[in-house]
Amino acid sequence: MEYRKLTKYAGVYERVSDVKKYKGKPDICYDISYKHDGKKIWEKVGWESEGYSAKLATEVRSERLRSIRHGQELPRQKKKHIYFKELAAKYLKWAEDNKKTAYTDKHRYENHLAKRFDDKRINDISSFDLEKMKSELLKEGYATATVKQCLILFRAMINKAIIWKLYEGINPVKGVKLPTVQNQRERFLTYTEADTLLNELLVKGYETIHDMALLSLHCGLRAGEIFGLRGHDLDFDNDVITILDTKNTRPKKSYMTQVVKEVLLKRIPATPDSFVFIQKSGEPYNEIPKSYREIADRLFNKGVKDTRQRLTFHSLRHTFASWLALQGESLLTIRELLGHKSFAMTQRYSHLIPDEKRRAAVMLDKLFSEQRNGDSVSILKNK
Repeated sequence: MEYRKLTKYAGVYERVSDVKKYKGKPDICYDISYKHDGKKIWEKVGWESEGYSAKLATEVRSERLRSIRHGQELPRQKKKHIYFKELAAKYLKWAEDNKKTAYTDKHRYENHLAKRFDDKRINDISSFDLEKMKSELLKEGYATATVKQCLILFRAMINKAIIWKLYEGINPVKGVKLPTVQNQRERFLTYTEADTLLNELLVKGYETIHDMALLSLHCGLRAGEIFGLRGHDLDFDNDVITILDTKNTRPKKSYMTQVVKEVLLKRIPATPDSFVFIQKSGEPYNEIPKSYREIADRLFNKGVKDTRQRLTFHSLRHTFASWLALQGESLLTIRELLGHKSFAMTQRYSHLIPDEKRRAAVMLDKLFSEQRNGDSVSILKNK
């Protein structure tokens, strides 16, 4: 867009577009300028393609001058929306009071949204800007689920802005296709591999990551559930861990193995409301430290490109469920221990219970054979 150029009409300017065309020629936008309360005001009138002209613009300017002379109210200026950082401050304060996972929102905002949008007014953030963020995060190697959660957080913030009368318009996330998360894990560890991983974490001095990994392997806990553990969730008399903040919002109970109990006894927080796992900063964890990924990649992920076959922290929970299936536990038991909302989510482990299926088939054949042989004996006796 070129700079404004004064037309033959006083206070009327034109700007020739570099990209917009009208009737085969560059489109022209008309602006007017006038003073009000000692301040110079610029006002866009419209494009030639919209039916405006320099003559029409001067008529609009004349109306403005008449309104000023007679003390009449001028057309209201477009309302300026707040900056994204101002919205973020309000939203995070609200989340702290109303969401149990507010620290996760804060982490995603500080690490991914702030640097991109803080200094923009919320009405200036477009779907294109969000698509650009999505593309950048994926290229930087972030998981599809992480990218999706960033977009969901942005959507939630704008929705709140609409409710709080801070934003007028359509949520720009509506113009963005959320990435499809294909994270159904196939890879799970053998007992030997699990032992190798845990030992390596201890050898490298990553005791906290080791303890988190142990909880996931032995109790099937998600990372978020581990981060949210507090002192009052641990019942050492009955060897039970109560998970209040689950993914499906339904509390569940996990059971401590002896080694898990020994680890947690060393981590009893000072007060019942305090978190079990705390960073050096004093804040609860909001993501698994990168050290885990570095060790997992070195031990198990070399040359593995299929995300379903790569070992991640979530693979440990998958390993827990797979081990249960292999030892013949029922799908109902596995579902309860994992805290799945639907049975369909647990069904994926059914193929890992071959011995149980084979045992049922063998038993059926055995009973049938015994019954058949018994009938044969009976017939012979009757003869």
